Amino acid sequence: MTYRPILGTLGYIMSRDKQSVLLVNRSKRADDIHYGKYNGLGGKLEPGEDIVSGFVREVREEAGIEPVDIILKGTINWPGFGGVGEDWFGFIFRVDSYEGEPLKENHEGFLEWVRISDFARVNFWESDRYWLDMVFDESDKVFHGVAPFDDGKMISWNCVKI
Repeated sequence: MTYRPILGTLGYIMSRDKQSVLLVNRSKRADDIHYGKYNGLGGKLEPGEDIVSGFVREVREEAGIEPVDIILKGTINWPGFGGVGEDWFGFIFRVDSYEGEPLKENHEGFLEWVRISDFARVNFWESDRYWLDMVFDESDKVFHGVAPFDDGKMISWNCVKI
C-alpha cells in the first residue's frame, strides 16, 4: 500500500495577552467530520504551495487576519484519520502575533477566543489532548507525533521531541 497523505496545516492563534487561543467551533455542517469539535485554524495544502504560505492563506481565509510571528511547534502523522480513512500529515503552528481583527465566523463554524486554562472543558479530538500542551510550551524543541486512527478512534500515540 502506498502512503500518500493529505498535507495540511493546523495553527493556534494566541490572544494579545497570551491567555487565550482563537479556535473554530466546527458547527455549521452536519456532514463535517469535525462537527461539534473545537479546532485550530488551517487546512489542506494546495499544489505548488509551501507549508507556511499554505498556513497563512488558510488563516486569512478562515479568520481574516494576517499571522506575523509564526512558530512551527510540531508535526503529526494521522494515518486513517479522514472521513473515509485517508491519511493526513499535519504541520502544527503557534502564532504569537497577528495583524487585523478576527472574523466572528466562517464557512466551518464560529470563531471563539478560548482561555488555555479552560481547555480541559473543550470538546477537542481525543488525540489533541496528547500534544496540545506542547504547542503552548516555551521549548525550542519540535515534536513529531503519530496518532493512527481506525473507524474515527485514535488507536495509539507515539511522539518524539527534537
